[in-house]
Amino acid sequence: MTDRVLTTRGLTKRYNSAVAVDHMDLDIGLGEIYGLVGRNGAGKTTLIRMITAQTVPTEGDISLFGAKDERENRRMRARLGTMVETPGFYPYLTARQNLEYYRLQRSIPGRRAVDEVLEAVGLDKTGTKRFKDFSLGMKQRLGLALALMGRPDLLLLDEPINGLDPEGIVEFRDLLLRLNRERQTTILISSHILPELANLATCYGFLDHGVLLEQISAAGLEEKCRACLELHVDDAAKAAQVLELELGARDYEVLTPRVIRLYSHLEEPERVTKALVLGGVSLSAAESRGADLETYFLRLIGGVRHA
Repeated sequence: MTDRVLTTRGLTKRYNSAVAVDHMDLDIGLGEIYGLVGRNGAGKTTLIRMITAQTVPTEGDISLFGAKDERENRRMRARLGTMVETPGFYPYLTARQNLEYYRLQRSIPGRRAVDEVLEAVGLDKTGTKRFKDFSLGMKQRLGLALALMGRPDLLLLDEPINGLDPEGIVEFRDLLLRLNRERQTTILISSHILPELANLATCYGFLDHGVLLEQISAAGLEEKCRACLELHVDDAAKAAQVLELELGARDYEVLTPRVIRLYSHLEEPERVTKALVLGGVSLSAAESRGADLETYFLRLIGGVRHA
């Protein structure tokens, strides 16, 4: 049994001369919450539509749960739950009636399936309230309930928190975390609301103009965004010796022969620079570093564009 839930290699989608997804190599492991980060138009929706066979790739390969070919992928897609846009629910039907219609349409056995997903998303007590009278948050939760029917192993969510108020966002986030924890559901969630993704994701893929710029674990991203004092010197090895001997510093990282990052003594940069100079190290710059998810993403796309 593979621990890879989704793999793409060279996945590309062109619309005439426009490239929506450009040779994407994506890997999502079992039980991950994969945050796909990108602005509107970055290719997030096109990617999800190719995974779910709503859009045919121009070139490249997709493998779901270790499938070897498209015939196996078709079988594996029964294990997917998808929420790309709010489904076309009937406005004058209740939540239960709408889901019962889709259950029959999709040949999902057992009426208990409807009760189960309504309870999971917190809509089991909406009674006779009709869909047209639902708040946006309730409509989004009903869309998620539909995606959950059949107990999918992989949940694909495209911008599911758009338009939700802060309370609705918290409710939706808590629901996804519970599904991941209790059912071990793997989740791919795309969003441009980066602070909220930071509360969910266990790993990230940064997408811009159809190109996957970087895949990184949440722990790896936290390390990269960690606050530090970045020191540009003539000899990083010598600088490390001075920091250890004069300041007792142990939490540092030598990036290059001329760059060292110090993760301690952040409140005393003057003491750090003085120790280096007195220790015979030539110092050309000392910069405070550290970023949140949004700042990191903006630096990433800025760096690529100006490379």
